[in-house]
Amino acid sequence: MSSYSNKITQLFNIDIPLVQGGMIWASGWRLASAVSNAGALGLIGSGSMYPHVLREHIVKCKAATEKPFGVNVPLLYPNIEEHIQTIIDEKVPIVFTSAGNPKTHTQRLKEHGIKVVHVVSSSKFAQKAQEAGCDAVVAEGFEAGGHNGREETTTMVLIPAVVKEVSIPVIAAGGIGIGAQMLAAMVLGAEGVQVGSRFLASHEASSHIHFKNLILQIKEGDTQLSLKKTTPVRLIKNHFFHLIQAAENRGASAEELQEILGRGRAKKGMFEGDVEEGELEVGQVSTLINSIQPAAEIVQEIWRDCVVKSKEVMLDFGF
Repeated sequence: MSSYSNKITQLFNIDIPLVQGGMIWASGWRLASAVSNAGALGLIGSGSMYPHVLREHIVKCKAATEKPFGVNVPLLYPNIEEHIQTIIDEKVPIVFTSAGNPKTHTQRLKEHGIKVVHVVSSSKFAQKAQEAGCDAVVAEGFEAGGHNGREETTTMVLIPAVVKEVSIPVIAAGGIGIGAQMLAAMVLGAEGVQVGSRFLASHEASSHIHFKNLILQIKEGDTQLSLKKTTPVRLIKNHFFHLIQAAENRGASAEELQEILGRGRAKKGMFEGDVEEGELEVGQVSTLINSIQPAAEIVQEIWRDCVVKSKEVMLDFGF
């Protein structure tokens, strides 16, 4: 597959301007290395890992690929200092941060030659990420799975708004899983895309097969943003979701919602496969996912379809 050059491919030294989301309980070294070997950028999702587990995944990823890969670090992670130090010690070249203030660790990481990208849900936060010294931002729309912005701005609106306000490269995320969507994001000004949910249904994802199979059954409206009083997250509408929804409808406090959530609810659903009592995070694009594929095949299919669709559009307009 032919390579392509723009600000994102140059920044990360990759062939295809596509980033695999660093999803908890799904994005281990197998998935990250497979995506990187396919010419895109694979990310290890550190949010569900103890520090020694993260180190193990980084070491194994290095052994599995000679291509660049990165680590996604949610800044609300309780052992964040240990994660940052592990990343520095292991000389990981790229870090994606989310769910927190990018000023906290960006300069420290950059002092060690690490490229830093921050995930944002608004143009205001994108400007703050740029001011903090980030090399790029991921502008993630309301359609995304997992933790989400309170603004509820859709990707179609968010991307041009962020592109207008910052000079650093913008990576589009949220509701992107096929080539036509990738093309649309780049027409709106993004230099690349981040794809999460599509890779949940990959062979290499460490998510449970029950969760993967459920994703294939999702229809429009089967996911919804929830837990808005704590940390907004898009969930599949299962028994656990309806417990949370009922509590929110009766005006439950953040503390009560946290009690219902408890500990290990995401692990229970996404990693252990309890699709009724577990927390199942996935994006709206899951309605377009209809098969479990190798990660490399997903990368190639999205990029090929993006290129083909771009040529079709040009012909349609008479170019």
